[in-house]
Amino acid sequence: MKKVFLLALLIVAPLLATAQFAPWKAGAIVSQQAVSSYGVKKCFAATPIPDDVWARMQGKSYAAGCPIPRTELRYVRLLHVDAEGNTRLGEMICNKAIAKKVAGIFRKLYENKYPIECVRLIDDFDANDEKSMTANNTSCFCYRPVNGTTKLSNHAKGLAVDINPLYNPCVRTKNGKQTVEPAAGEPYADRNKDFTYKLKRGDLAHSLFMKAGFKWGGDWQSLKDWQHFEKP
Repeated sequence: MKKVFLLALLIVAPLLATAQFAPWKAGAIVSQQAVSSYGVKKCFAATPIPDDVWARMQGKSYAAGCPIPRTELRYVRLLHVDAEGNTRLGEMICNKAIAKKVAGIFRKLYENKYPIECVRLIDDFDANDEKSMTANNTSCFCYRPVNGTTKLSNHAKGLAVDINPLYNPCVRTKNGKQTVEPAAGEPYADRNKDFTYKLKRGDLAHSLFMKAGFKWGGDWQSLKDWQHFEKP
């Protein structure tokens, strides 16, 4: 009887673990046991955009008139660890030119427990950049101009990734006046302070993106976009 029970456990346990990943729901907490049973490699995948995800994007991140073809974009699944140590499911849309590199970067961040609070499609925030950043949501693709201009952002091409944006805001100073995006990120504009989710030069996220050939907004002179990495 004991052998039968153990055999049943060996069969059922992986099925229960797999159930935590199907459907893939960004933000959901999963156990380490479930990750091991499911397979870490399967949790970091860059694939063509599934139909259900494509439908979620319409009229939001994939705005009317967007010239970027679906075939140029990829759906990236990933795991990330938040500041409380929870392992969470994440998802992101990237340009196919960087998708595999991005998946690899996030796998290394996950393996080293680099804290990232939230990785969801910006469509969950109605493709509103301010809402997404205020929720500290790490994201990539969104067809939109640079805030305050008519110039397309590299996010519009899926070639830019913003990491923990609430705590690593975009800071502009003009005529002595400072503007912080998101507005709720103003307490974190002072980079001399230490706080959770702070991204800084030489840390793991910065090092991995720079090694992969990205440029960092923290190096810019006209403004400081501490969250932002983009592929030229």
